[in-house]
Amino acid sequence: MDGHLDHHPRAAPHVPRDVIVWRRSLLTEAGFGPELAQELSGHAEYDLHDLLNLVDRGCPPALAARILAPL
Repeated sequence: MDGHLDHHPRAAPHVPRDVIVWRRSLLTEAGFGPELAQELSGHAEYDLHDLLNLVDRGCPPALAARILAPL
């Protein structure tokens, strides 16, 4: 996996800049690569806690992102 996620044509909810920075920081600390953390942090459709829980249980970050990708 190259770390990039497919973008959906529908409009995504806006995520405030400070929330994006906070989410990116948490994802990076949890082991997500910088590019994947940046991409996920701006997507409100991803549940941050679910991502972190999967990684805490041993799931690789890229796989956690794929598992929780919005339909």
